[in-house]
Amino acid sequence: MDALRNTPLPDLPLHRLEVPLPHLLPFAIGTFDTIGPLSRAAFPHRHTFYEIVYVTGGSGAHVLDLVRRPVEPPQLCVITPGQVHHWDGADGLTGHVVLFNEDFLLPHADDAAALRALAARPGHPAGDQAAPIAALLADMGGEYRQLRPGYRNVLRACLHILIARASRVPGGTGAAPDAPAPARDRAAELAAAFGRLLCEAGGTGRPVGWYARELGVSAGHFQTLVRRATGRSPGSLIRQQQTLEAKRLLSGTNLAVRQVSHLTGFSDPAYFCRFFRRETGMSPGEFRNWAGRNHHDPRIESIAAHPDGP
Repeated sequence: MDALRNTPLPDLPLHRLEVPLPHLLPFAIGTFDTIGPLSRAAFPHRHTFYEIVYVTGGSGAHVLDLVRRPVEPPQLCVITPGQVHHWDGADGLTGHVVLFNEDFLLPHADDAAALRALAARPGHPAGDQAAPIAALLADMGGEYRQLRPGYRNVLRACLHILIARASRVPGGTGAAPDAPAPARDRAAELAAAFGRLLCEAGGTGRPVGWYARELGVSAGHFQTLVRRATGRSPGSLIRQQQTLEAKRLLSGTNLAVRQVSHLTGFSDPAYFCRFFRRETGMSPGEFRNWAGRNHHDPRIESIAAHPDGP
């Protein structure tokens, strides 16, 4: 799996996920060794994909968005797209590495929010979830290697269970069990409320000003607070959600493109097609064909599964 390459950014390397075999989904699982040495990269970098690491041995530290946590196996680490992380002084790391992109989460939209909550810290002790998580990862590894009938559905279901198990670990939701939830500032509260509105049915078909009015703030203040909490503008988050919802509808339904256009907030199907191509590099029809074949996106490059499996 040592097929990781870097795409230069102005500040940090960006690692992308590629699954080179046409029968594989945008997903890979293996060990630090089978994924390759860049799975334990010692230099700060970003991902375009999600990574769940279950560390069973070794020493050093994991640094996530400048927060450093010593490696204390068994330990769970979650990295979401756009976060900056690296392994500091790591030696003898062992365990499981799971890599996947947003498309692999399409059947369970709430899992992305759970992963973001887990990624608020650079590591979580496995606690009483250690044995169930280890068994689940072993089962996922077997499904990935053996490619038995229905393995795609099994892997997606197992990933959903893994995220649920991970959320049960101490601090898995950002606070220790039975502890009061930490106080949240106004920017975080507003951004979370905005995110919930976006995830509602038809939630992406409105202008930025509508969300500001709905949340009781001025448009300018809304822009400022959302950017402070997320690092992104409300408009870019709307476009991201529109793209994701369009992918869900194109891959999971037989709706015509004009219907998908309407449901994602576009009155003009031609404009929707231009928007979708700009955001994904593919037309809606090309994406639907790709999703139907369970083929990897040929534009995405970087971490790849070994041809013989992990």
